[in-house]
Amino acid sequence: MIKTLLILHSLAHFGCSGRSVRHLSVISAARGFHKSALEVAERPSPDETVTSSFGRFIQSVQPRHLSPTVLQRSKRMVLDSIGVGLLGSTTEVFQLTLQHCQHMYASDDISFVYGRQGVKLSPTLATFVNGVAAHSMDFDDTWHPATHPSGAVLPALLAISDMLPNNSKPSGLDFLTAFNVGIEIQGRLMRFSNEAHNIPKRFHPPSVVGTLGSAAACARLLCLDRNQCSNALAIAASLAGAPMANAATQSKPLHIGNASRLGLEAALLASRGLEASPLVLDAVPGVAGFSAFYEDYAPHPISSPEEEDHSFLLERQDIAFKRFPAHLGMHWIADAAAIVHKTLVGLRGGSISPNVVQDILLRVPVSKYINRPLPESEHEARHSFQFNACTALLDGEVTVQSFHPEVLQRPELHALLSRVRLEHPHDNPANFNIMYGEVEVTLVSGDVLRGRCDTFYGHWRNPLCEETLRKKFRNNAGAVLAPERVEKLIEAVEDLEHLDDCKPLLAQLQ
Repeated sequence: MIKTLLILHSLAHFGCSGRSVRHLSVISAARGFHKSALEVAERPSPDETVTSSFGRFIQSVQPRHLSPTVLQRSKRMVLDSIGVGLLGSTTEVFQLTLQHCQHMYASDDISFVYGRQGVKLSPTLATFVNGVAAHSMDFDDTWHPATHPSGAVLPALLAISDMLPNNSKPSGLDFLTAFNVGIEIQGRLMRFSNEAHNIPKRFHPPSVVGTLGSAAACARLLCLDRNQCSNALAIAASLAGAPMANAATQSKPLHIGNASRLGLEAALLASRGLEASPLVLDAVPGVAGFSAFYEDYAPHPISSPEEEDHSFLLERQDIAFKRFPAHLGMHWIADAAAIVHKTLVGLRGGSISPNVVQDILLRVPVSKYINRPLPESEHEARHSFQFNACTALLDGEVTVQSFHPEVLQRPELHALLSRVRLEHPHDNPANFNIMYGEVEVTLVSGDVLRGRCDTFYGHWRNPLCEETLRKKFRNNAGAVLAPERVEKLIEAVEDLEHLDDCKPLLAQLQ
C-alpha cells in the first residue's frame, strides 16, 4: 500500500527535504518560507469576497494578535481536550475505531495515539482516532452557537506537530495561534445563521464547522498562502456534514474524528495546489455553498486581525467545560435535580428511596434527540433528560461512573424513570445561552420539592475554576497515564506559549 505520507512529497515546491517515507523531514522549509510573508497582514480590498477574507485572516493571524485572555482560555481548552481524549481512549468505540485503522491500512508510525504508548499511525488516521476519543463520551467542551470546538481542531494540530522533524516542531505560541484560528473560524461561521444558535435538529454542527475549523487551523500551522487557505476551507466544505440520526449511538464520535481528519486532508490537498470554489462561503443566489447547511445563512467578510475593531470571539465568550460526560443540556437538569436531592436528604436523611416519590416533572426545552424516557445504552443515557435527572435525584450528582452498565440497570433508577413527565415551557427555548432546567418532585406525602438551574457550573457564564478544571484533567488523564506524566502535561500546557517547540507536550503523549 502506498504510504500515507507520500502526499507530502508534493510539497517539494515549498523546498521540503526528506530522509525516508517513514521518517520524513517535512515542510520545515515551507513553514520558514511562508512565515516571512505572514509578517505583513493584508488589508481587505473593496471587492474582497467573504471566502477570500477568511483566507486572508487565516494566513495573516500572528501570535501578537492573541490577547492574554485568549491565550489563557485556549490553553484551558487544550488541557481539557487532551484529558477527555485520554479518558476516551478507554472506550469501546475508540477501540473499535483503532482496530479498524490498524487492520485496514498499512502502518505509518508517524503520529501518536491517545492512551496507547508506542502505537503510532499515519497523521490523518491518528487525527481520526484521537478525534473519536475526544467525543467518545460526549465529555468535550461546547460553545455557543452550539458546537464542540476543540475536539475538531486539536487532534489534527497534534498530528502535524508530531509528524514534523525534531528541528522543525512548531513553537508553543505558533501551536496556540493555529488552534485559535481553528476555533475562531468555527465561531464566525456559526454566527452567520440564527438557526445555528439553537440545539441542532438536522445535522451535527461540529461535523460541518469543525471540518472547516480543522482545515483553517492546519492551513495556519502549515503556513499556507492566502489562496491555499481559502481553498482549504472550500475543500473542507465538500467533506463536511453528518446527520443527527446518529446522535446517542457509537457513530456520533466519528463526527468529531472525521471533522478533524478531513480538515487536515483538506489543508494537505490545498497545499498540493488543489483548487475549489472561491465563493464557497459567500451567499451567491442560485449557488449552494456553505449556505447548503443553513437556510438563513447571511455571511460577511471577516476583518483583518490588524484592524482596531477586531477581537477574537474567545475574548468575548468563554467555553463550557463539562463536569460529567453527557450532552451539554443534561447539565442544567442534573444540577436542578441535585438541588432536590439535597432537600430530600435534609428531610429524610440517608439515601433516597423511589418509594417516597410519586411524580417527577421536568421542565426542559423541546429537543427530540435528548428526550429519551428509557435509555438502553450509555450513549442514549448521555442524551436523556430523564436519565440524568433521575441519576442526580438518587445520587446527588452525575459522574463518569453513572454511565457504567451496572449503574444504568439499577432497579431504583428505573423505578424513578417510570415516574418522569416532561413539560416544555414557551420561555425555555432549545438554546444553550438562555435555556434552563427545572425539576419538580411530588412526594407520596403530597409535598412538592423544586429545583431550578439557569446557569450550571462549567457554563461559559460560570466557568470552572482552575482547581476544578485540573481535577477533571487529573481524573481523566490519570485513567491511562502515570501521575508524573499527568503533572508534566499540565506543566507543558500551562507554559505552552513560552515553549520554543512542542516537544515537551508531545513527549508526554507518546
